[in-house]
Amino acid sequence: MHRTAVFVACAWLAASACGSQSEPARPQGASPAAAQVSKTPARPRIVALGDSITAGLGLPVDQSYPSLLQRRIDKDGLNYEVVNAGVSGDTSAGGLSRLDWALEGDVRVLIVALGGNDALRALPPGELRQNLSTIIERAQAKHITVLLAGMEAPRNFGRDYIVRFHQVYPDLAKKYNVALVPFLLQDVAGIERLNQRDGIHPTAEGAEIVAGTIWKALQPLVAASRS
Repeated sequence: MHRTAVFVACAWLAASACGSQSEPARPQGASPAAAQVSKTPARPRIVALGDSITAGLGLPVDQSYPSLLQRRIDKDGLNYEVVNAGVSGDTSAGGLSRLDWALEGDVRVLIVALGGNDALRALPPGELRQNLSTIIERAQAKHITVLLAGMEAPRNFGRDYIVRFHQVYPDLAKKYNVALVPFLLQDVAGIERLNQRDGIHPTAEGAEIVAGTIWKALQPLVAASRS
């Protein structure tokens, strides 16, 4: 298990900021321009389905990691719209419950970044596994490429829980042949200057690192899914 995961897991026990605030029921596209009425044809979509870390809790909208991914895509001249489907407090079950509208339109890639709140609430890893499996299966049934981003469980929950929770992500990545980011907060969790005062949510600098971590796995998927 990544050492940094221990730090973020302990922080989860000290605060419940991942679920303490609510976001709009239907998140907007990450790019400000995406929310504007335009006569140009709708672009293929990359949807980031997640919780408050994806939503960018505590940050301006344009500093969330989905917005930063949009900038990278625009810089590379790629014709995609990144949709921020992050909702604070969402568990994997919550993400599954809103999957249908998250996959509306021409979605080419689905980033699944759920599990932090499952761990915070000590929900059974079996439930996490089932919910993520269903999300992946339903996306693949629509021929949507999936990128799975892992999280870690609090150390205080005991080795058995930690191991079973951790193993969900690589197991599913192998079973469904999807790309895996082992830990969404790699190189961010536990580093004070990269996290807000709650010790959980990345600062703007931390979000840049998260975006970079996701982009390493996303870039080849985007290239492969281009029409």
